Amino acid sequence: MKVVEQIKQPIDFEMDLFEQKFLLSMSSKVALLNRITTYIVNRKGKQMRPMFVFLVAKMVSNGEVSERTYRGASVIELIHTATLVHDDVVDDSNRRRGFFSVNALWKNKIAVLIGDYLLSKGLLLSIDNNDFDLLKIISIAVREMSEGELLQIEKARKLDITETVYYEIIRQKTATLIAACCSLGAASVKPESTHVEAMRKFGELIGMAFQIKDDLFDYSDDQIGKPTGIDIKEQKMTLPLIYVLNQAEKKDRNWLINSIKNHNKDTKRVKEVVAFVKDHGGLEYAISKMKEFQEQALQILNTYPESEYRNSLELMVNYVIDRKK
Repeated sequence: MKVVEQIKQPIDFEMDLFEQKFLLSMSSKVALLNRITTYIVNRKGKQMRPMFVFLVAKMVSNGEVSERTYRGASVIELIHTATLVHDDVVDDSNRRRGFFSVNALWKNKIAVLIGDYLLSKGLLLSIDNNDFDLLKIISIAVREMSEGELLQIEKARKLDITETVYYEIIRQKTATLIAACCSLGAASVKPESTHVEAMRKFGELIGMAFQIKDDLFDYSDDQIGKPTGIDIKEQKMTLPLIYVLNQAEKKDRNWLINSIKNHNKDTKRVKEVVAFVKDHGGLEYAISKMKEFQEQALQILNTYPESEYRNSLELMVNYVIDRKK
């Protein structure tokens, strides 16, 4: 059995029902909208975020879920999908998960409007049901994701990212949404309990490990659908590179910065930068930091009694750093 199927096993019923509810939550009277949202739903990914919501909810409540849990999972997926549609416009990307992106098929104007529509659907789903605590969790996540993206853009211009700033960027850009999934799961069944903050922290730690793993793919030769060195070409400062920059002698440091600033489209030069980072311990350092976040996440999990839900979350934590793409 594949790891993802194994993780999903204790929540199979909930995930099937969630898919039906999620499709309903997207529906509209506008035929074009329905055509596009159906296209999006049919090309869904692994659905890790709703899985976090249901697994956490069931772990903290001895296997119970509520209608609020389904709404929480739908809100997260609506907001997440909205950000992906907008990201593809911002990045001028024509592909998403191996398929054409919404902006590639229907142009940017429609893609931006679809993203806005999904965002408003998510907010209204919470407001219409008085889930204001869930709405607050997700609204904070949206704000932080926007701030993280802008902070990254600002820093990419100057290439002056420290390790501390890097952690802040990935906490906001990536970890905050996984943190929201986990705290939503807890809040949906145990509102205002200590579980909400504990699970937010748990999700944040997994998100940090997840993003460092993504950064490491930029230095791998495996086929993951992302060419090696693409972050360098896009002038993204990731942990392996930041570590090596901080350790390098002045001459090497100047060469690295010059390469990223002025020669980031030169394939040969990018390969040289990748090799330099590998040879100077950048990958080992990033892996050690990723494992620290993983360990901290597992420590929080271990404060909960053993259950099939906790076991699945443990599998999820390990899957995040063992995955091949």
